[in-house]
This record gives sequence, C-alpha cells and structure tokens, in this order.
Amino acid sequence: MKLKRHSPITTQGRNSGSYAGSTKPNIMAIVKASHRFARISATKVRPFADLIRGMTVEDGLNALKYQPNRGARFIEKVLKSAQANAEDRGARNVERMTIKDARADGGPMFKRIRPMSRGMAFTIRRRFAHIHIGIDVPEVT
Repeated sequence: MKLKRHSPITTQGRNSGSYAGSTKPNIMAIVKASHRFARISATKVRPFADLIRGMTVEDGLNALKYQPNRGARFIEKVLKSAQANAEDRGARNVERMTIKDARADGGPMFKRIRPMSRGMAFTIRRRFAHIHIGIDVPEVT
C-alpha cells in the first residue's frame, strides 16, 4: 500500500500515529557528558564503567567514591558533569535517575621508540581514552 506523501499516520506497528490511551507516553531523553582524550588507558577505566551502568546516579557516585583507583576518579568526574548537565536542562531529582550509557573507548596513542638490545626497537604506546556517560532524564515539556 502506498502512502500519501504528507500523511501524518503510517501503517507500521500497532496503534501507530496515536497514543494508546488518553495520557501521553513518558518521553525520556538521555543527557550526556564525555571526557575525550583522557590520559589513561581505556582498559583501566572500563571496569568502573561496567560497574555503574544501570545504577542510579547517587548509587554510582557512592560506588565510585570508595574505589581507590585513578580510573574511578575519571568516571566520577564525568558522572558529576552529566548530573550537572541534566540539572542545567531543568531536570529534577537527578540523583534518582539511571545511568543508561557508560563506556570507555580507546583514543589515539602517543608512540615512542625505545632502543633495545641487538639494534632492535621497542614501541612505547601511551594510550588515551574517550569516556562517555549518559543519564536517562524525563523530557521537560
């Protein structure tokens, strides 16, 4: 079946084009914060991103507070930044909102050459990480 070009309702899915009841659905937005080119390896940060994913912001900050690792400090700063971004956009009770996206991706590398025995060379890789965190926040209308 061909649809008209400016038709507001499509034929895909059940109840498409209208709400299933008289109330609007709860629209959620993801507020993000990131620290790009963080001077730490992504493998050192990734376990802490896995730790807080799915937690509330308050629980995530409490879990990271008592970790004695440098990677936890990086994640903690980005999580506080995401919390401040959500508050800046008008969200309330940000502590109770869930962390939907927490990941640490590998960034670029500084490569250095170190001389080794018998005329060989060893490459020293100084790694960077891109840390991204997203908080699920209800849309303010």
